[in-house]
Amino acid sequence: MTTDVLEVLQPQGWRRPSGYSNGIAATGRQVFVAGQIGWDAQGRFPGPSMAAQVQRALENVCAVLAVAGATPAHVVRLTWYVTSRDDYYAELKEIGAAYRAVMGKHFPVMSVVQVVALMEAEAKVEIEATAVIPESA
Repeated sequence: MTTDVLEVLQPQGWRRPSGYSNGIAATGRQVFVAGQIGWDAQGRFPGPSMAAQVQRALENVCAVLAVAGATPAHVVRLTWYVTSRDDYYAELKEIGAAYRAVMGKHFPVMSVVQVVALMEAEAKVEIEATAVIPESA
């Protein structure tokens, strides 16, 4: 996306965050993706690994985005709900690799929140997304 459509907001003097942006301003068609968990189209999980579920959940986000003509580069916000902060940190390297495999080096605004449980008992992560598609796209 060009800088006239997507602007990363980095306050002067702040340390640049790693793996996310502090803020993004964007212009265009808004796309909102409901929370996606790490299962496939048949409702099967790739296993108990949080990183594997993160990758599948992000792939699911991208599948919904594609219906609207959006790509990972159009994502301006991700909200992650994880069932274990400890598992998240224990698998952080693998989660980072899974993220880059799906999203590339695009780092939108993100929040990660630990929750007691998700509605599907096997789910370890749920990810919501907001994207903005440029008007000219």
